[in-house]
Amino acid sequence: MPRLTGKYALVTAAGQGIGRAIAERLAEDGAEVVATDLSLEALGTLSDPRVGIRQLDVTRKAAIDELIGSLGRLDVLVNCAGFVHHGDVLAATDADWNFGFDLNCRSIFWTMQAALPKMLAQGSGSIINIASVASSLKGVPNRFVYSATKAAIIGMTKSVAADFVGDGIRVNAICPGTVDSPSWRDRVVSQAASAGITEEESRAAFIGRQPMGRVGTPPEIAHLAAYLASDEASFTTGQAHVIDGGWNM
Repeated sequence: MPRLTGKYALVTAAGQGIGRAIAERLAEDGAEVVATDLSLEALGTLSDPRVGIRQLDVTRKAAIDELIGSLGRLDVLVNCAGFVHHGDVLAATDADWNFGFDLNCRSIFWTMQAALPKMLAQGSGSIINIASVASSLKGVPNRFVYSATKAAIIGMTKSVAADFVGDGIRVNAICPGTVDSPSWRDRVVSQAASAGITEEESRAAFIGRQPMGRVGTPPEIAHLAAYLASDEASFTTGQAHVIDGGWNM
């Protein structure tokens, strides 16, 4: 029997990249999945019958409360929504800071706050927050706002895990390194333009900082998420799980 049979999961930002791979993997492992994204068009290409699609703007608390409130049961919450801001502290604006924390952090605060009462009533639940190696774990150039938000996610993860460890709730963070996704490909293009180099040179620079000589793939992150969602990880909570090809060794 697939290890997630009988579990109900909600995944944010599931239209592409890591979020999409996680939604697909949870379904493959037997879960009933609600995949959400701001883009219904992106969600429409998900074809697994165990994946239901719902449009969701995670920067709107009322929308989060309404969606989670409509679910009969919620065993797994995966928070994937996020934005990578490029630049150092001198280049950051208040608008950059506010948007980064609204999308990357406040959305997770709201989804956890909405999901926890259901999980507490059930006596069980697994929350998985996508953070990053670029956080409190590793200083990365030109990732000031992004690293601050991802460090905050690790802090929120540990705090909620500590508060509810005795209630059957597990909360973990996944901290990827560079992963081949539409978001990363966009950064390759934009950073090539800003640095006055070719896209091939930009891509090579990203890959060159990885000790394994390659970037990660969304399915690799999804494998870890599926484990953390499962009862196999029942003794694991409050951890920042690094999956970065050795970048942070």
